[in-house]
Amino acid sequence: MQKFMCLVYFDETSFAGMTPEEDKALTDATIKEDRQLREEGRLLIGQPLQGPETSVSISTRGGRMRRTDGPYIESKEWLGGFTLILAEDMDDAIRIASMGEIPKRARIEIRPTLEQTHSVTGEARPEAREDL
Repeated sequence: MQKFMCLVYFDETSFAGMTPEEDKALTDATIKEDRQLREEGRLLIGQPLQGPETSVSISTRGGRMRRTDGPYIESKEWLGGFTLILAEDMDDAIRIASMGEIPKRARIEIRPTLEQTHSVTGEARPEAREDL
């Protein structure tokens, strides 16, 4: 099994016209879907994000840290959530990511994770904590 990061992008039409009841039903459905994937041993973590207006972007250049509040760039899409899944290959990851309610409202970018080890010690990056 390989890890795949699924980045969920929304735009201004993603939730247009949704009633509070429809929003609640969508939340309930996605929680149920995440729990099912966890029971199948496929979901490592899944989490929606607050809106782009809550973001802070930082960069360090020339030894100085720069901070920008709110969306860093004007964009028609924004990162609205992510899932880290286990899949056999990209086709399996696509199958998993395309299930459920969110793909009906979002664009999902799927990427295999890059497994790295320290060049001297051979240590890998730490695994996700179990209590997350």
